[in-house]
Amino acid sequence: MGAITTAGDANALLAEIADIGTDPVRGGYTRPVFSAPELELRTWFARHAADRGLALETDGNGIIWAWWDVPGGDRSGAIVTGSHLDSVPGGGNFDGPLGVVSGLAAVDRLRERGVAPQRPLAVAVFPEEEGSRFGVACLGSRLLAGVTPPSRVRELTDEAGVSYAQAATAAGFDPDRIGPDPERLARIAAFVELHVEQGRGLEDLGQPVALAGAILGHGRWHVIIEGRGDHAGATRMSDRQDPVVVAAEMIRSTRERTLAVPDARGTVGRIAVVPGGTNVIASRAETWLDVRHRDEASVRRIVAEIRADVQRAAEAEGCSVRVEEQSFSPTVDFDPKLRAHLRTVLPAAPVLDTGAGHDAGVLAAAIPTAMLFVRNPTGASHTPAETSAPADVDAGVEALTDVLHSLLTY
Repeated sequence: MGAITTAGDANALLAEIADIGTDPVRGGYTRPVFSAPELELRTWFARHAADRGLALETDGNGIIWAWWDVPGGDRSGAIVTGSHLDSVPGGGNFDGPLGVVSGLAAVDRLRERGVAPQRPLAVAVFPEEEGSRFGVACLGSRLLAGVTPPSRVRELTDEAGVSYAQAATAAGFDPDRIGPDPERLARIAAFVELHVEQGRGLEDLGQPVALAGAILGHGRWHVIIEGRGDHAGATRMSDRQDPVVVAAEMIRSTRERTLAVPDARGTVGRIAVVPGGTNVIASRAETWLDVRHRDEASVRRIVAEIRADVQRAAEAEGCSVRVEEQSFSPTVDFDPKLRAHLRTVLPAAPVLDTGAGHDAGVLAAAIPTAMLFVRNPTGASHTPAETSAPADVDAGVEALTDVLHSLLTY
């Protein structure tokens, strides 16, 4: 075991990675899966795991498991914590890494308490949680749980046309090994993920830490609108088949249809126009739609209404439109028995729902899962404005340590 200068200090661990993957254009951090910054962070995590004497394992889906084993090495009935290290383009430093560094810090504090675990503990790092490179969020946990077919994943491509299989191979991973791992899941008794809050619930309540109630149902759709490219100056307005006009109608429809449903969220966060010239009428416009609500039927209804609006606009403009569902995650109510146990450990912590997806939400259908949220005073997420005070980060680590202590000796 190496010398640990950051024992139990999640803030110090976050400071160590503050220069990895900084984005000079967007601000914040850009750490897509299999990129140089994400691979550097994986190496950084492996070093810290080794320093703590944890047994490192990377499974076929690229998930890293750092094990604190019990005598005899039996890993059944395991307790797992952790999160992810990848980011959205221009994201903050807390979304994902906070859960990873808090897991490492909690191991230190458990040892400082003299805890002798009666079951194994793992700190896990899940790849491509954000879905920022290949378009499918929580990809590592989806593969592990058998939610997304490996054959489909291998063929996913990024903006540069690089497939998942190609990117994985270049990064030293075997894409033929991805897929469901029911035996591994059967050995996990509980997964507790700590995450910075993506909202102002804790700030409004004046509390540093919360328990998760539910994750809103949400999905992502890729909309491809085909028109006819032409000259911006030589083509009369009445003669155009402009897919950007249809895309504009989709954006308007998304806002109108979502606002009509209380507590729904709808976003068009990405647009690609081909060929992309200022003096060229586009031949194709692609948009990506994200819709969320606690009621899954409401999500489906909103998307159906948007799809109908876009289809009408496309027919009027002489364009064609194709809508492809990239992913859909139903509403997740976290394991009630596990949450009830956590409430006995953290009786002052409020219970908050979240509109953001997480690996714990994907795995909830297969194993008991729970989440802790740490206060984010700005409420901002997926942006450099995301933050958490050092004292709150420390409070989160202490809460996670208490939870893990109770589960390891329960």
